[in-house]
Amino acid sequence: MIQEIYIIDNKEELIGKLTNIFNTKKDKDYTFKSVNTADLGIALRNIPAMIIIDEDSIEMNITELCKTIRQDENNSITPIAVVSSNVDREHRIEVLKTSIEYFIKKPIDDDYIYYTIKNITSLMYINRRVSPLTGLPGNVQIQAEMKKRLMNKEEFAIVYADLDNFKAYNDVYGFAAGDEIIKFTSKVLSEHIHKIENSDNFVGHIGGDDFVAITGKTDYAKVCQDIIDQFDREVTSFYVPDDVERGYVEVANRRGVIEQFPLVSISIAIVEVDKNRFKTTLEIGEVGAQVKHKAKTILGSTYVINQRKF
Repeated sequence: MIQEIYIIDNKEELIGKLTNIFNTKKDKDYTFKSVNTADLGIALRNIPAMIIIDEDSIEMNITELCKTIRQDENNSITPIAVVSSNVDREHRIEVLKTSIEYFIKKPIDDDYIYYTIKNITSLMYINRRVSPLTGLPGNVQIQAEMKKRLMNKEEFAIVYADLDNFKAYNDVYGFAAGDEIIKFTSKVLSEHIHKIENSDNFVGHIGGDDFVAITGKTDYAKVCQDIIDQFDREVTSFYVPDDVERGYVEVANRRGVIEQFPLVSISIAIVEVDKNRFKTTLEIGEVGAQVKHKAKTILGSTYVINQRKF
């Protein structure tokens, strides 16, 4: 996933230097965008991976600027670095008090700032993960990705996916085996979502057997069917042959009565988000819950696509 760094630099000198440094390193995992202090709202609206401020190039008080960024709900944990020629110790301490992550002295050492940016964004990415099992970003980043697209009035789709009969599988095969199916599901979703020709695709893990993906306009029906085909074909490898042949597992309920549960399947719900259809992520979630419910009433692996009704 490309890391987007916003540079608050009214003279647009720092962005040129950083772009050159990363080009020299042949590092294509980062993009840099320059933002004037007058257009600060643009940077905050897009929820970048990191914000770097060139104190020498702005007229606004640096501590007030940092506080403004920190007070923005969506950027409360966005890492901030300040680059400055003012190396007075008291000044540096005062700036650091505003909860920025780093203060970098001028003149800038190319290697020093390169690895500082790499390490800070890497640490934040790790901290935002909710799932050490799948390595996928969790709720914080999922919400940030949805908000960013909503605020920019982009057209995209939210893909909700979860598993059916997963509890019964855990009851029979154990949680360790269940974790393997979760990792398998993560792999299948990631492979197919990232195949879509859109560099801004995203896959997140809410927790348990619940996943969320975000993608631009595409043939959603084909993507869903491809996911289902691979899932149904390969999930049988997590069962013993007898269960696969029967097509179900047997589990005793609380009363000791044996019940039969089909093999694990996947339900996919897609909500198309056109311009001005939704105002908040909560509204998307409400529609998503309705579509998921509909998908889960259908036996076996399935998908339901919710399109805007005019």
